Amino acid sequence: MAASGYSSRGTLIGMALASRPAQRAFLGSGQLGFGACGIPRREAYEWGVRSTRKPEPPPLDRVYEIPGLEPITYAGKMHFVPGLARPVFPPWDRGWKHPRYHRSPPIHEQPLYKEEPCYIFHQRCRLLEGVKQALWLTKTKLIEGLPEKVSSLVDEQQNHIENQDERVLNIISHARLWHSMEDIPKRETYCPIIVDSLLQLCKSQILKYPSVARRICAKNHSLSAAWTRESVLLQVRGTSGIRLSAKDPLPPIASREEVEATRNHVLETFYPISPTIDLQECHVYDLKDDTGFQEGYPYPYPHTLYLMETADLQPHRFHPEQLRAKMILFAFGSALAQARLLYGKDSKVLEQPIVVQSVGTDGRVFQFLVLQLNTTDLASNEGIKNLVWVDSDQLLYRHFWCRPVIKKKVVVEPVGPVDFQPETFRKFLALYLHGCPEP
Repeated sequence: MAASGYSSRGTLIGMALASRPAQRAFLGSGQLGFGACGIPRREAYEWGVRSTRKPEPPPLDRVYEIPGLEPITYAGKMHFVPGLARPVFPPWDRGWKHPRYHRSPPIHEQPLYKEEPCYIFHQRCRLLEGVKQALWLTKTKLIEGLPEKVSSLVDEQQNHIENQDERVLNIISHARLWHSMEDIPKRETYCPIIVDSLLQLCKSQILKYPSVARRICAKNHSLSAAWTRESVLLQVRGTSGIRLSAKDPLPPIASREEVEATRNHVLETFYPISPTIDLQECHVYDLKDDTGFQEGYPYPYPHTLYLMETADLQPHRFHPEQLRAKMILFAFGSALAQARLLYGKDSKVLEQPIVVQSVGTDGRVFQFLVLQLNTTDLASNEGIKNLVWVDSDQLLYRHFWCRPVIKKKVVVEPVGPVDFQPETFRKFLALYLHGCPEP
C-alpha cells in the first residue's frame, strides 16, 4: 500500500508539471537547486578538479615538395582558402640588423668553423679529477708547499705590518658585518671586499719596498692561450678575477738542475677517464694567444692572479680541489700567453722561465700557488716538465658570527671571527712581496 501510494503521489506531481507555466515556475525557482536547463546547481568545489590538459593543436598545413609537381597555394588570393596549401615565403629582409631578431648562421657556415674540435677551459669549468687532471693537461709536476724563496718571506719580522693582526681582524669584520645592511651578508658581497682590503693593506708596504709602486691591479681582464696535448687541441679562455701586473718579471724559482731533473718525472694518468672530460667541446674558435692587454702596456708581466669563489649555493660552488685546478690552468694560460709574446710560437724550452702566482679563496679558506713555466713543448709526455708549488686549505678564520649566541641570557659566542689564523695573511703578504728587492 505504501509503495502504491508513493507511486500515485509521484504520478500526480508529474501530471501537475506537464503544463508549460508550471514547468517554467518550477525550473525558475532557485530554492530547489536546479539550473536554467534543469541541471542541478553545484558549487565549484563539488565538481572536482578539472583536467588542465589542453587539446592538441591542429596539424599545420605543410607544403610537401614532390618532384615534378608544383603545389597550389593561396598566395595569390591574399587570404586563406580552404583546400589550398599554405604558402612558404622567404624570410623578410628589413634592410638592417635588429639585435632582437638576429639569427646566427649554422655552425658549419660560420667563418671560424673548423673540423677539428677544440676543448676549452673557461671560468665555470669543474674538472672531475681536479689537480691531477690539471697537471696532465699542462704537463706539470706538483710540489707540496710553498717554495723556499716565498716561505722565507713569511717569518721575516721586517715584512710585518704595524698592528697587523688587529688590522686584518678589522678587515674581516668590515666585510662580513659593517659593510652590508643585511643581517647575514652573502659570499658574493664579502669575498671581493676581503680580497680588495687585504691588497690595500699589502700596498701600505710601499715605503719599505718602493718597487711596489711598479705594480697595478686589473679586474676582469680577458685571457686566451691555446696548445696541443697528445694531438688534442686545448685552450684556456675567459676572465680570471683580479690580476696583479708588474713592470718587472718574477725571478725563476727552480734552478737549471731542478728543471733538468723533471725529465725523469712520470705524469700520473687517470684512465679510463678522458683527459678532456668537463671541458667544452667547440668547433667555432680562434686560436690566438692574448694576454688581455694591448701592445705597449706599461705593466706587461703577470705577477699574481686572485681567483674568488663567490657562489652562495652549494651546488654552484667550486670544491677546493676544483678551485686549485682552476688556479693551475689560469696561471698556466697567463704564463703561456706571455711566453708566446716574448719568445714566439716556435720556442720549446725557455731560456728564462716564466713564473706566475695565484691565490684562490672563498672569503674564508685560501689556496696559494706558484707556477713556473719551463717549456712550451706540451705535445708529448717526454722531456722537461713545468713546476707548480701548492699550499692548500689555509684557514683565515673558521667561522664568523654575525649575531651573538646567547644561552640563558649569557653571551656564549660574541660577534666576530672564530679561530683567527694570522699565519694565512703572512703567506698572502709574502706572495705579494715576492719579487721585490730587499730594502
